[in-house]
Amino acid sequence: MNRKEEFKNFVKSNPNLAKYVNEGKMTWQKFYEMYDLYGEDSSVWNDYINNTPVVNTIGLTEILNMIRNVDLDSVQNSVNSFQRVIGLLQDLGNKDSQNQKEEYRPRPIYKHFED
Repeated sequence: MNRKEEFKNFVKSNPNLAKYVNEGKMTWQKFYEMYDLYGEDSSVWNDYINNTPVVNTIGLTEILNMIRNVDLDSVQNSVNSFQRVIGLLQDLGNKDSQNQKEEYRPRPIYKHFED
């Protein structure tokens, strides 16, 4: 196996490296150069490789901040608009079903003007 394939396997076994690349703190080129120079067992990786898995967690304070930033008036307006749309659709559905229930009865030929 060549060095490039070994580096790919090293990255697959250490997904925390991708976090540093995505945040712009490191590049894959720099990681590869470190891997090529020092290998995978060097202490240079201690800052980048954690034994904890990569998990995106949201703390309670972040949830509370999100709730505080919600404009309740706009939410209420959106809910009201949505309810009106549903009401209109229900009315249209009811009118269509009422129109279908009423059958057309042709007037008999021998009757003239409600005789």
